[in-house]
Amino acid sequence: MGRTAVIIVAAGRGTRAGGEVAKQWQPLAGRAVLDWTVDAFRAAPGVDHIALVLHPQEMDRAARYQDAQAVAGGDTRGESVRAGLAALAADGVDRVLIHDAARPLVSQRIIADVLAALDHARGAAPALEVTDALWRGADGIVTGLQERAGLYRAQTPQGFDFRAILDAHDAFEGVPADDVEVARAAGIEVVMVPGEERNLKLTRPADFARAAALLGATMDIRVGNGFDVHSFGPGERVILCGVAVPHDRALTGHSDADVGMHAVTDALYGALGLGDIGRHFPPSDDRWKGADSAVFLRHAVDQATAHGFTISNIDLTLICERPKIGPHAAEMTRKMGEIMGLDPARLSIKATTSERLGFTGREEGIAAMATALLTGAG
Repeated sequence: MGRTAVIIVAAGRGTRAGGEVAKQWQPLAGRAVLDWTVDAFRAAPGVDHIALVLHPQEMDRAARYQDAQAVAGGDTRGESVRAGLAALAADGVDRVLIHDAARPLVSQRIIADVLAALDHARGAAPALEVTDALWRGADGIVTGLQERAGLYRAQTPQGFDFRAILDAHDAFEGVPADDVEVARAAGIEVVMVPGEERNLKLTRPADFARAAALLGATMDIRVGNGFDVHSFGPGERVILCGVAVPHDRALTGHSDADVGMHAVTDALYGALGLGDIGRHFPPSDDRWKGADSAVFLRHAVDQATAHGFTISNIDLTLICERPKIGPHAAEMTRKMGEIMGLDPARLSIKATTSERLGFTGREEGIAAMATALLTGAG
């Protein structure tokens, strides 16, 4: 099937939407519009790589999307798409989806349908049949009617054979309405798949209210908690959140005893109603003796994706007197984000003591508690 990338075009200024910042950065149901759009493609099983085309003056905003490639856009949408294609040209991409950042409610069904159509076509795009009467007008007066038979409203993502659309953009002259226009100018046949009304493009302030209502009506929010404890034994380091921290003792356990990673894993399983690590990786099974806990965490993340959920954020607290966590927190956050495919800005890893009380206060071991928030379509 080959490698598939998506180019999310987010370089525009979006002035018709109002607000102090471009529409892709404006809040929608508590998150930036682009956050919703990126998450939709993160959750799409057929998408291997995400490229964000941003305004050259906003490239610093890419830091919040560390699992995506950032590309500086141009003065027009066509130039921005061309920049995104050029950035991917050496990456071995076979198919590419091109999507407007301002369509944050794109469904997994649309993404899957476009990808499926590319199995037998060089171009595919979602469309909605026009059902309303169409008028022509001037100066506020109806001047005529327009026949609506055979007319469709274009949506994104628009998908293409990568090399074909790259060559088409290189050859195109002028300012295209979208990438289908570019493709057709190059003789590429574009197959239509059914679009959806909810896949609206945010253009004016009223569109934000409509999108927020749609999100509120359909969002499935799950919260899970995880708690784990491991005692100290002989050793010279502890493994916490995938990082080897020097210490005069080690944590004991059937696997690598990564108490932080175990708590986060259990929080994810809990949010999904899937029990705990022991259910999926029983300690009675010698296969998991000394295992890297990243195996457990990746399985929980994969389960979230398989069930149609996106990890919104993780909050983890490590409870111990020693070792000191602060000097290692940034590396722990980076490592956990890498394992989970999650923007580190959505990970909070912190530590506290128990004021010398209890088994952690007596330095007999380390405890960890975690909370995971998942979002998905209802």
